[in-house]
Amino acid sequence: MTDLQDTGSPDRPAARPRPPKIDEILGATAMAIICVISIANVVVRYATDISFAFTEEFSVFLLVFMTMIGTALAFATDDHIRITFFVQRMGPKARRIAGLLSLAATVLVFSLVLWFGALFAFDQWEFEETSAGLGYPTWIYSVWLPILAGVVILRVIQRAVRMRKDRP
Repeated sequence: MTDLQDTGSPDRPAARPRPPKIDEILGATAMAIICVISIANVVVRYATDISFAFTEEFSVFLLVFMTMIGTALAFATDDHIRITFFVQRMGPKARRIAGLLSLAATVLVFSLVLWFGALFAFDQWEFEETSAGLGYPTWIYSVWLPILAGVVILRVIQRAVRMRKDRP
């Protein structure tokens, strides 16, 4: 049986990159807040048959926030999901090209998320949309989508630069 860590990306450098502390801190904080408000909501609902109004609204936002931060962290540490069945059977040059194509496609997708997310947040701001639960402006939640898409793009570019430096 093989160790999955050893059979990771064929283009993965020998030394694993250190994860950015800010990404870890932000992701862990978002997860902790989700846990605290969800547990508090369960306790209050059990004791009083009343639910906190803000928990769903904040939990959904924090879950999206945590997912985007996790995506950035995965690219920063080269732990993003990959299917290596075909890539492992390629030569070194083809592996490198496949890795770079994968990173380019990722940048393209998150560039679209950044662009359309920014348009979406701007529309919400312009039309003064408010959330159904608390009545907060919805753009304060959605503005984070293009910001964090930009962070993911930055981490992917950093990964591409590391690939270039690690060239055999």
